[in-house]
Amino acid sequence: MLLTLFDFPWEDRRKLTRWSDVATSEEAFKTPEGEAAREAELLECATYFTKLWNQRVNATEPGGDLITMLAQGESTKNMSPMEYLGNVILLIVGGNDTTRNSLTGSLLALSENPDQYRKLRENPALVETMIPEIIRWQTPLTHMRRTALQDAELAGKQIKKGDRVVMWYVSGNRDEEAIDEPNRFIIDRARPRQHLSFGFGIHRCVGNRLAEMQLRIVWEEILKRWPDKPIEVVGEPKRVFSNFIKGYETLPVRIPG
Repeated sequence: MLLTLFDFPWEDRRKLTRWSDVATSEEAFKTPEGEAAREAELLECATYFTKLWNQRVNATEPGGDLITMLAQGESTKNMSPMEYLGNVILLIVGGNDTTRNSLTGSLLALSENPDQYRKLRENPALVETMIPEIIRWQTPLTHMRRTALQDAELAGKQIKKGDRVVMWYVSGNRDEEAIDEPNRFIIDRARPRQHLSFGFGIHRCVGNRLAEMQLRIVWEEILKRWPDKPIEVVGEPKRVFSNFIKGYETLPVRIPG
């Protein structure tokens, strides 16, 4: 999907997932050597996308990809290199880690709740409500930090202009005051989109419906190909070493033969 949106060279497709992992795994590069290696990989990312920008900025027959739109758009064509790279990294992480870890998390959640997996196989139409429940349950991005633009009071706490505020999506998605039985995985919730995984207001994820569509299509295909037997989790998940991404390095499974 990212290749299509960026019109990115197919032969280098693995670079996108690698750069995403490097960008969000700062905790794994804490040594001076590790930090230098991380900076080198992010510099490679910047160099590669700068080359794509330069190829497309003056194209006489521009395509409809995001790089061309940024390079030729009136409001974006004068971005600084760092602002451009920041947007690219945001799109890479937003289009990779979130959906990938929600898919892995859905298999884990269904494995831990076999009654829900059975319910899904008996009624595949429940995919529609299961997908937002997966995204709530997994909450692939645990938090986001913002800077207060003015003094405010929230739940009795004083926030001053300039204070850094952390919004814990993973906590909000387990809020008993807003969500019925928030610690249960229920694929046919009455209000499945009542969650904070996509943010809120002007900071709401612009790719939210695309993410839901990707996950829905994957699960529709899984149910078509293996309608009678579930994909079986056969080992413990190994989680990524990150305080930002709530995701997995590996999850061993057995696909029905």
